[in-house]
Amino acid sequence: MPLPGAGAPGQFPPPTDPWATPEPPPPIEPVTPIPAQPMSPAMGGGTVVAQIAEIAVTSTAAHTPAGEIVLAGSTWQVADYWQTEQRTPRWAVLLAVLGFFVVTIFSLLFLLVKESVHRGTVQVTVTNGARQYVARIPVTTQEQVQHVHQQVNYVRALAAL
Repeated sequence: MPLPGAGAPGQFPPPTDPWATPEPPPPIEPVTPIPAQPMSPAMGGGTVVAQIAEIAVTSTAAHTPAGEIVLAGSTWQVADYWQTEQRTPRWAVLLAVLGFFVVTIFSLLFLLVKESVHRGTVQVTVTNGARQYVARIPVTTQEQVQHVHQQVNYVRALAAL
């Protein structure tokens, strides 16, 4: 016996065959990459001398997604934000689970193994007059932090010229 209102329009969706094969999706057309265009002189462009996250620095300006900031007289600041997390490594969890069936109590000692994982961001702030832009760069090693600091020091030297 059908449910009341099962055939009435707007009451229930029409029944479909759960075993029917769905129609194949339309073919996906390949995407052709667009070659990067150099910045035009009308935009204050030029050769990019440094790239700090999404900030492209030329000899005269810093180009950000929010707009252009004049390089002369600009102020650059860098701040490091690190987090250290203690966690149980995957190999220790695997050995604890597999060893549980062999030596029950002692295999659980593998869960006491901890490793330190360092994560963080480096925040680069460029300011000139009323214009300001902040870029946050995720980092996992001290070498990445040093690289960002070196790039900012280079741009600071350009801004002082």
